[in-house]
Amino acid sequence: MSNKKLSPDFIFETSWEVCNKVGGIYTVLSSRAKTLQEVFPDKVVFLGPDLRNDAAPFKEDPLLLPKWKEAAARAGLAVRIGRWMVPGNPVAVLIDFSPLYADKDQIYAKAWEYFHVDSLRAYGDYDEASMFSVAAGRFAEAVICECLASSDKIVYQAHEWMSGLGMLFLKKALPQVATIFTTHATSIGRSIAGNNKLLYAYFEGYDGDQMAAELSMEAKHSIEKKSAHGADCFTTVSRFTDKECVQLLDKKADVVLPNGFENDFVPKGATFTARRRAARKAVVNVASALTGEDISDDVLIVSTSGRNDFRCKGFDVFLEAMAQLNARLKSKMNARAEVGPRTKVLALIEVPCWLLGPRQDLAARLSGKKEKCQSPLPLPMITHDLHNINEDRIMGMIKQLGLWNSADDAVKVILVPCYLEGNDGIFNMPYYDLLMANDLSLYPSYYEPWGYTPLESCAFKIPCITTDLSGFGQWVDEVLGHSGTLTDGVSVIHRDDNNYFEAAREICLAMEYMIGATAKEREANRKKAAKLAEKAQWQHFIKHYYEAYDFALRKAGGKS
Repeated sequence: MSNKKLSPDFIFETSWEVCNKVGGIYTVLSSRAKTLQEVFPDKVVFLGPDLRNDAAPFKEDPLLLPKWKEAAARAGLAVRIGRWMVPGNPVAVLIDFSPLYADKDQIYAKAWEYFHVDSLRAYGDYDEASMFSVAAGRFAEAVICECLASSDKIVYQAHEWMSGLGMLFLKKALPQVATIFTTHATSIGRSIAGNNKLLYAYFEGYDGDQMAAELSMEAKHSIEKKSAHGADCFTTVSRFTDKECVQLLDKKADVVLPNGFENDFVPKGATFTARRRAARKAVVNVASALTGEDISDDVLIVSTSGRNDFRCKGFDVFLEAMAQLNARLKSKMNARAEVGPRTKVLALIEVPCWLLGPRQDLAARLSGKKEKCQSPLPLPMITHDLHNINEDRIMGMIKQLGLWNSADDAVKVILVPCYLEGNDGIFNMPYYDLLMANDLSLYPSYYEPWGYTPLESCAFKIPCITTDLSGFGQWVDEVLGHSGTLTDGVSVIHRDDNNYFEAAREICLAMEYMIGATAKEREANRKKAAKLAEKAQWQHFIKHYYEAYDFALRKAGGKS
């Protein structure tokens, strides 16, 4: 067998998050696009759902690949072909999957007949994802059959269970296509953690099929497991998650694909400094308007962020740490009878919730239409209105812990419950701009297969705290050769099923260190964080994708 790696002529990559920012997979794909585009110019084609979102970062080009569009039309598919407006501007195809609903039952019947994919107990987003997945596979099939050469080496990579069904149908129709299935987090592992079960204490005793039935996850688990076993190459994002795949999917990954980042997203020099200054000003202004307090510009700004997964993302531990820190700082200030500005920390929770819209009373204060008021607004812990503010778990815990942002609170906690895309009505800054305000980022995850948010933080020169239950945290420890601390740029704290309060205390003490750190020490920590991020750029990690392409192509060609 030749040692030379096989390389694809075309790559189709499909995900619900193509041009659709939902979670971390969007960052995986969008940040990697430039690196792949440079190696495979316009030969990497991203397939996503056409949700008719005018704000999506997609620009249609009627002159791009017209024969592909015609082939799609003959297959009964309406598509829009254009560019994904991220670094690299790769080709993207948005597919209207709604017509497939009429054939849903027949599609599911064939899925059972061909692959034993069980959809009987499907609910929620299962139909939507499955119809998109099948439409994406049909589009690729039409293009491969009508527009590409028979000698072309084709790779079709499907991300998560939401893309698996179409991959299976495509593989059956065109066995020569090399298929890759990537799970970023198993549906059962995430569900076990999200349902307050002890994932780690009993890990080796869990059976994926049994837990799928117990947690009413049979349909999603069925697609995921069949896709993992049916693909030419099965991949996941960390060795940590690979163990989970072995336990819950009965399949070890053929290749591990760690998630990298592209530093094109990070401004340089004076531009970075100016945007950081503007972000800090915005955070301080919003906090001052909410609390009615004149907050000092040198306040320590920290944040956490991510999908709204309360326990898995560690938002509970984050809030517990803020409560402990608030109590400790207030006690110290009272003991010294300090006077003057008392706020030491602004802690932001940037997590999309069931958003109603920006608070009009806050917006009015920020606009200057009302005179400056020294009294706090009602509920000075949140920047936007929610449909379910009395049921929201984050708000509930903020109240439970007594984090009311009172005048004597040293720690002010603020929930920012919206996607930060630059048009939220309060900050009007995209997420990365607001992130630059931070002195420290906190991600005390309980379940985190990789962990993009801490990697992004490091890339923007912000030291962070993560855990050894995240793939990124484990990678940091491997790179350093020891458990990371803030002096390394990333602190990797221990988390398990039972050390909730201990983990919160460790975060609390780390923040006290940051409050007392000199400017020179903080700058050293920032440089160490950026240095770690440089080691995780796509230019270093993309080789794993080339390995997966080679593996899949050899398997599909009978050369493995």
